[in-house]
Amino acid sequence: MTACAIETTAEDDDRAGQPGGDAGRPTGLTITANGAYAARLAGAGDALYVERWTLDGPEPYAVPLPLDQPEESGAQLLPLADGRVLVARRVDGRRTTFSLLYPTGPATGELPLGAVEAPGSEHLVLLPPSPDGICAYAMCVGPDTTTLWLVAGGAFGPERIAEVKGRCTGGVWLDRTGRMLALDRRLDEGPVKAVAVDLERGGEVTPLLQITEESNDRLLLADPDSGLLLIRSDAPSAGHDRLGWGVLGSLLPVRFPDCLRLDDATVTPFAVQPDQVLVPEGCAVALRIDAAGGSWVGTWRPSSRRMVQQAAPQGWLAGSGLWTPEGVLRLPYATAEVPCGLAGLEVPREPEPETGQEPEPPTAAAAAEEPRVCRPVPLQQAPLTDSKPAG
Repeated sequence: MTACAIETTAEDDDRAGQPGGDAGRPTGLTITANGAYAARLAGAGDALYVERWTLDGPEPYAVPLPLDQPEESGAQLLPLADGRVLVARRVDGRRTTFSLLYPTGPATGELPLGAVEAPGSEHLVLLPPSPDGICAYAMCVGPDTTTLWLVAGGAFGPERIAEVKGRCTGGVWLDRTGRMLALDRRLDEGPVKAVAVDLERGGEVTPLLQITEESNDRLLLADPDSGLLLIRSDAPSAGHDRLGWGVLGSLLPVRFPDCLRLDDATVTPFAVQPDQVLVPEGCAVALRIDAAGGSWVGTWRPSSRRMVQQAAPQGWLAGSGLWTPEGVLRLPYATAEVPCGLAGLEVPREPEPETGQEPEPPTAAAAAEEPRVCRPVPLQQAPLTDSKPAG
């Protein structure tokens, strides 16, 4: 089983509403790239502690990892493939310290890794779990430059590995090795554009998304198996973001399906069905839908013309989940009765066209909404091979 999952932020959790968990309790959950482990802040109020979930066994179970001092609500967590959990803590408003937590019988072991200075207006955030499950990365965002750090998996503590010009957000892995990273970058006062950063070539930056010169084009998720990309851009309707999809390395236009556009609700993808090699149109995508009344789940395939909306399980840790290769969506949840649960959500498929019946083509209006430019997804420019620089 593999997973494509991202960490939910505090802002996301505030927007999630009641389905995210009990009042006063954190709701974010981060899942490893292979879907084996997850981690979150558990507890309530000022008594927060790290909790590690094991997801790849017959039944999910949680292991508390408390220390003598409770964790701050702003602590960032990232689980590793060996079951340890990386904790990033802000200290004195300037430094971020890193430690690995792990169970040692009845107690919790802690391995300090060092610290990174993030002075003044800079802030440091953990990037999503690396596909290799061993390394952990963070980015420190300054006024004009973003610095990338290897904070776990190196030989001598936190290591500065690259500097990227501009202010960056996001963070999406483009391959299965943890080499190619996509970031959403703003240069000066210009629009936001997703770029590819090659961590094995000193942070070499290449263009990734440019639908139009003026549009803000962000990459939300990427599936290396199929090449499916989930994109948010204001290109199709100036000033208003739309959710769209494209294919890694393709020159075809990015598409912005009407079914992914909801009034008074925000739709955000959080997981893509794995092992769908070279068939991006058939990949199932899990979507988090946030509105004033709470959060629920949508599922959709690029080949489909509709999104299926379904209720999330009570206590869903909103924005987290993973697919099985067979197309079952597994949603983590926590309630007073079930503190560590994993609900399976069967996703209905649309009926196949009758024999001899051609699929209905897109309407003229829908086609008109798709920006027609020469290279809307210039991903072939990114060095997505294992070639090394000459010399």
